[in-house]
Amino acid sequence: MNQLENNQSRRSSSAGRSRGRGSDKGTGRGTSRNTGRSSSSGSGSRSSYSYRSGQAGRMNAAQTARRNSPHRRKKGPDYKKIAIAGVILIILIACVSLAMKFRGAGGSEPDNTTEETTETEIMKEVKVDGITITGMSKNQARNAILKEYPWSMTVTYDGDTYEVTNLAAEKVDALLDEIYSGEPAESYTLSMDGLEEAAAKEAESCAAKWNKKAKNGSIDSYDKEKGAFVFAGEENGFAIDQEKLAADILKALQDKKFDASITAAGSETAPDISAAAAKEKYKTISTFTTKTTANKARNTNIRLAAEALNGTVVHPGEEFSFNSAVGQRTEAKGYQGAAAYNNGEVVQEIGGGVCQVSTTLYNAVYRSGLGEESITFRRSHTFEPNYITPGQDATVSWEQPDFRFRNTSSTSIGIKASYADQKMTVSIYGIPILEEGTKLDLVSEKVEELDPPAPTYEEDQTLEPGVEIQKSAGSKGSRWITYKVVYKDGKEISREQDHKTTYKGHAPVIRRNTTGVVLAPEETTLSTETTTPIIDGMPDGYIPGDETAAIPSGSGSQENGPGTVTQPAAPTTAPAAAPNPTQAPQPSETAAAGPGGDNPVIAPLKPE
Repeated sequence: MNQLENNQSRRSSSAGRSRGRGSDKGTGRGTSRNTGRSSSSGSGSRSSYSYRSGQAGRMNAAQTARRNSPHRRKKGPDYKKIAIAGVILIILIACVSLAMKFRGAGGSEPDNTTEETTETEIMKEVKVDGITITGMSKNQARNAILKEYPWSMTVTYDGDTYEVTNLAAEKVDALLDEIYSGEPAESYTLSMDGLEEAAAKEAESCAAKWNKKAKNGSIDSYDKEKGAFVFAGEENGFAIDQEKLAADILKALQDKKFDASITAAGSETAPDISAAAAKEKYKTISTFTTKTTANKARNTNIRLAAEALNGTVVHPGEEFSFNSAVGQRTEAKGYQGAAAYNNGEVVQEIGGGVCQVSTTLYNAVYRSGLGEESITFRRSHTFEPNYITPGQDATVSWEQPDFRFRNTSSTSIGIKASYADQKMTVSIYGIPILEEGTKLDLVSEKVEELDPPAPTYEEDQTLEPGVEIQKSAGSKGSRWITYKVVYKDGKEISREQDHKTTYKGHAPVIRRNTTGVVLAPEETTLSTETTTPIIDGMPDGYIPGDETAAIPSGSGSQENGPGTVTQPAAPTTAPAAAPNPTQAPQPSETAAAGPGGDNPVIAPLKPE
């Protein structure tokens, strides 16, 4: 009991001290309450309190220093946050997995039933052609069956081999879909029925590999000495017997001989047209003629180009190039210098005038029945031509521009070209393409006149300052629309816009004196040549702007209906007012249009 009382007394004393410290720290009243205690007890308490107070202060200071120290110990991991992050990650993985399954099903929601069925193993006794698939998933069963039926079927012909597409695999898949979609039976047979279309497709692939198309008899070359085309080219073809091959493939499938090597059979095929028959069928299917001028150099160039072009054979699908057929026009070949357009100016050029040959050819090709679809490249001149209705010209130069077309018919065509008596003629020789009585034609109409360019000036010191004299009036530009016209038995049955063409005008030339010095005529030499570019195809001495020498527009006279055409000739006499006509340059059209020239027209020609 005494010991218990002593313990209670010590706890009471300790509690009193605690309250005293708390009061003293707050209002100071705690010190008054302690004064009632015995002196010994009070002295001990104050000493002990002072020691503990100092020790507590030092501990608080040390703790504060540790908290403020940059080297204080780091906190431990926050397991609550880690757990939350883990849960979020698991949810994300599950969402991605579901999305992939959804996409693999073609955009439909995942079918858990189908998935489970696909992976389900068959536990009952099930056999396919004696092959046990019990305890297997669908994929395992597929591999087991295909292992027993390895595929290596081939078709051979003349030492070459074709590997037949595995047609059994599809039948295996179809059978397993049936087995794994419900309650399976105990035994199944792999059927090869219903593969007729697939076998025919395989036979067709073999035919495409080995068939050789028979070659029709047609013109093959040109005998220049005889002036006639040579007929040849008749060749037999070869065709695989597709019907028999398809039956052989089906038989091997029915017998489940998936490793069979089948030999294809075939026979020669005769051409549709023999060389003898072709000779009877070939005839001139179009002719076009343009008239030239009296310029000898220019006509020489036209004749040489016509001779180079004559006898050209264009085979089916082949593209003809005028520059390739005629070759480069050089002095060594006899070509002479004649006026030609170069960057919109008239210059003397070897081979000037050859554009009349390419233009005549273009019109003959179009009217042959090949039509505008066959024209692969055509370009108009910078200025209006005169030997052809504007809009129907085809300029050429070495190496560009070129005139090109493709033979879109099933037989070869021949080109006959000739020059005589100021007439350039091109004929297309072949088996008729158009129906009997059908003809094609081109018709061009002027739809707008354009103002001439700004005038150019020449110095003439014989004139008084301020006086201007017109040397040439220049010419207007123009816009043309060309129509493709179809005739049947001489009557027009359709007219459709084919293309538009814009031609530049020539600038007027004016003489004046801006030097301020007037000279007597004998003290200066005046140019007597017309420097203004001359419209292509005009006769010697023609001055642009002189309406009396203009050629009326039109498609010209036609012989034997559309398809055989003769264009009108340019005037053979120069206007009386032309200055020094013998020195005026004669134009041609071989050079390409320069900057600011005509709008190039490239076939197929469509409206702008």
